[in-house]
Amino acid sequence: MLKWQKIQTGTPSGRFGHTCVVIENYLVLFGGINERGDRHSDTWLGQVSLHENLGISLSWQLLDVGSTSPPPRGAHAASCISSRKMVIHGGIGLNGVRLDDTWIIELSENRCYGTWRKIVSHPSPPARSGHSLTCISETQTILFGGRGLGYEVLNDIWVLHVTEGYSKWVQIFYELQNIPAGVSLPRVGHSATSIIGGRLLIHGGEDSLRHRKDDFWVLDISHISLEKMHPTRLNSKGMLTNKWRRLKPEGYKPGCRSFHRACVDDSGRYLYVFGGMVDGLLQPAEPVGLRFDG
Repeated sequence: MLKWQKIQTGTPSGRFGHTCVVIENYLVLFGGINERGDRHSDTWLGQVSLHENLGISLSWQLLDVGSTSPPPRGAHAASCISSRKMVIHGGIGLNGVRLDDTWIIELSENRCYGTWRKIVSHPSPPARSGHSLTCISETQTILFGGRGLGYEVLNDIWVLHVTEGYSKWVQIFYELQNIPAGVSLPRVGHSATSIIGGRLLIHGGEDSLRHRKDDFWVLDISHISLEKMHPTRLNSKGMLTNKWRRLKPEGYKPGCRSFHRACVDDSGRYLYVFGGMVDGLLQPAEPVGLRFDG
């Protein structure tokens, strides 16, 4: 059973297109767009506490980040990359311009302040919005899809490798085999989650014709590393083979949707999908859950 609890707390101003990631018992929120279309560049830290009698409480504070922070934006992507760091990439900045920059914030040990720094890597992912960033290891984050600078919908894969004093983007080239007729992998507004078996699960989103999707794609990321990205490890065309496959879940399946949210539990077996934009409906889509056994 799923039970919702409304948390009474002072919160950041109303917005959409922001990001919010979990780092230990904290939520780290960045950016977004308000009802007037203004872009934000503020960073908020929310502390989650569990009380035996009172339930869950959440207290927000505007995080002190000094004089350096990413430019304002919305529709960007974010992911935690360690117990103290969060990475963001891209989004829609001022004047509707799509961005291609990458930033990492590191929280202080006492969580009283944070330090933003810009990651410079060549090559790096082109400008985009509506894409996904997913943590796949303590040092790696994977980027997929989004809408590009020319409004094209993308299906490229990039891995950001971050260690102490070293950060680098690497593009993963692949080839799709035996794709069913009428199926399109490029998409924007999808969800991307890491599930059991070292795999990345892509669900829903929109294709280049703005058609919403209800399909599930699994990318095998269990053996991706900087060494295996070297061209000598790939096929003659420099591509990974047989890495994507389309998943066909049994039982009830969520309807077509885009710009929804999804997450998995600690086991990596249970996926929870909530909300999104749904064809023919004005009200939010219902929450659903899926289980993966292999």
